Amino acid sequence: MFRHVKQMQYTVRVAGPNPGLANLLLEQFGGPQGELAAACRYFTQGLGDEDPGRKDMLLDIATEELSHLEIIGSLVGMLNKGAKGDLAEGVEEEAELYRSLTNGGNGSHTTALLYGGGPALTNSAGVPWTAAYIDTIGEVTADLRSNIAAEARAKIIYERLINVTDDPGVKDALGFLMTREVAHQISFEKALYAIRDNFPPGKLPPIEQYAHTYYNMSEGGDIRGSWNSDENFDYVADPQPAVDGGDGLSKVTLSDKQNTHVENMAIRTQSDPTINPLTGTDLGKGIPKEQQ
Repeated sequence: MFRHVKQMQYTVRVAGPNPGLANLLLEQFGGPQGELAAACRYFTQGLGDEDPGRKDMLLDIATEELSHLEIIGSLVGMLNKGAKGDLAEGVEEEAELYRSLTNGGNGSHTTALLYGGGPALTNSAGVPWTAAYIDTIGEVTADLRSNIAAEARAKIIYERLINVTDDPGVKDALGFLMTREVAHQISFEKALYAIRDNFPPGKLPPIEQYAHTYYNMSEGGDIRGSWNSDENFDYVADPQPAVDGGDGLSKVTLSDKQNTHVENMAIRTQSDPTINPLTGTDLGKGIPKEQQ
């Protein structure tokens, strides 16, 4: 059961209208790293988790993300409030109103015209929110790692938003939201490492022959570190196909009838390497008639 409290989780103050900034903030409203995506990701994970402690954590954080969605949406609405009134009432000259909407850039004029200055479930480029942003796979150790990465990405977006505004109230609110991403990341890491057998994800063990092998698959500028060291991996400097000891060729077992069909098709569609046919590209280049 949800119960909305009219007071927000954090006090939001905006110094003045800024449609361009409002449009940028939509990235955290309806974008892939935004609060709605986070709330849906953790809410669905919590509903499916069998561990009571993790379920409680996931639903708590999911609900908090909804409160963050409210903060971002309120910021967008307040930053657009002046433009919304001007646009609705048409009190300015057409050219002046157009300039006020477009000076901020970032598609703020589109946001104002399509959504009346209110928060839209799009990212800052106007792309509609989609459930495809939710990458839950239903394996807790994989999902927690994905959650940690999602919180890290969201923190970076908040940092970038903080860097593009000089509005102290907006900076303050965004700083709070950025910090909560860090707190959530810590919770998810603690939950992950509270699972004793958390790596590798899933139940099936990896094939031991390949689990601790590093293949040097690029030439030039090789650098060795813990990610490919002899201490952690069997380093193969020059891997040759096929690493399983076979010839690296593809094979499939067909019936005699299927083999006959494949052979007939190969004969019918084979290319002749001895000819140099005249083609449309040759004609298009203006090949002399005597060479045709």
